[in-house]
Amino acid sequence: MVAKNYTTEVLVVGGGPGGYVAAIRSAQLGKTVTLVDKGRVGGVCLNRGCIPSKALISAAESLKTIDQLSDLGIDVGKPSIDFPRMMEWKDGVVKKLINGVSTLLKRNKINVINGEAFFHGPNTVQVITENNSRLYHFKDCIIATGSSPTELPSLPFDGHQIISSTEALELKEIPEKLLVIGGGYIGLELGTAYRKLGSKVTILEGTDSLLPSVDQTLVRVVKRNLKKLGIKIVTKAMVQGCEDANGTVTVTAEVKGEKLTYTADKVLVAVGRTPNTKNLNLEQAGITTDERGFIPVNDQMRTSNDHIYAVGDITGGALLAHKASYEGKIAAEVIAGEPSSVDFKTMPFVIFSDPEIAYAGLSKNEAEEKGYELIISKVPFQANGRALSMREPEGFVQVIAEKQSKKILGIQIVGPEASTMISEAVLAIEMGISVIDISSVIHPHPTLPESLMEAADNILGNAVHVVK
Repeated sequence: MVAKNYTTEVLVVGGGPGGYVAAIRSAQLGKTVTLVDKGRVGGVCLNRGCIPSKALISAAESLKTIDQLSDLGIDVGKPSIDFPRMMEWKDGVVKKLINGVSTLLKRNKINVINGEAFFHGPNTVQVITENNSRLYHFKDCIIATGSSPTELPSLPFDGHQIISSTEALELKEIPEKLLVIGGGYIGLELGTAYRKLGSKVTILEGTDSLLPSVDQTLVRVVKRNLKKLGIKIVTKAMVQGCEDANGTVTVTAEVKGEKLTYTADKVLVAVGRTPNTKNLNLEQAGITTDERGFIPVNDQMRTSNDHIYAVGDITGGALLAHKASYEGKIAAEVIAGEPSSVDFKTMPFVIFSDPEIAYAGLSKNEAEEKGYELIISKVPFQANGRALSMREPEGFVQVIAEKQSKKILGIQIVGPEASTMISEAVLAIEMGISVIDISSVIHPHPTLPESLMEAADNILGNAVHVVK
């Protein structure tokens, strides 16, 4: 097959939250743009990650809410689950958003090609589609191919019983027993959702705690709730292998020096993600990667080839959709000649556990390591009227400030709607304001963000609803 030749100013490889945002921003800045993706636009986040998982989590939380309605004097009887219909609803949410992204790309006059891209030189990519092969010559290129679930050699994915998060979001029925390998945010979120739907869930984590990179004062609140839900947590568990028999999988793990076995219908392996860079022929474009396959970039998202940029998961660091979108905008603006560069001063992190965890800025340990003298305020949601009226009083808001200046260094939240509340925290830290500023801003009552104001007041000695 002879490849046809095409030219484009900006070629974007990958249509996820990094790629499609980079493509649209490039088009806004007057560039002719071609976007290549071998799947549906939206990437992992929209198709197999953020959106479908949060839809499933939301559905499972609704079931939990129904179970607790009798506390409010509302009796509805025992609910039943039509799981195929639930998954159909989840797929409908995904489809609606995919159509939205496709419409945005079309209206911004971006040429979208469904195919797989391989570099053929420093400014050339071969795109193989279902029907033909094309060579695209570009002036600038943005790589945004994302990441895939990491496979354990002792537990290779089979797509049926040993599954990744992708298959976990496409199950046909609720497993009776679900074994989760990995106590990071993916395993925790999906394990909690399936427990609420009725699965018996066990989580095996290799380190000595769930969410090992997260402030453990936040994690302890979540662990208490996991225990209430009946989720079994096993730490310091190193998986050694598995056996498949009669439709079930038996996993062997060494736990604190003892060899134990765990049997389940499905085994969800959620031990991290691997960058999708292996099959791009990057060496043909003069692009280097590190030992794990991530692409090093500078603060303008440039790779070792000055006309090729990389954004999102393939650049390493925090593998977050909002980070990818932010980097995609930066790359597009740099290509257009604007003086843009990344500034990760305040990156928000959100975990959709029960209750939710969200944090931004420095943790207590990080701030102390940097030599700050600290003043810390922690306000429980039990003192918040809105949290009590929502029947979600677990958790707290914590504000970490520099003692002398009262400048906010970090904010951590574990509790109801932490994912929403963190945006005010991000803005506060990004703008370099002090607790005095938050204390001076009137927060509507009764709302959850009042807890943030109360935490600021507490540092100043002005808190009314908690004792300093």
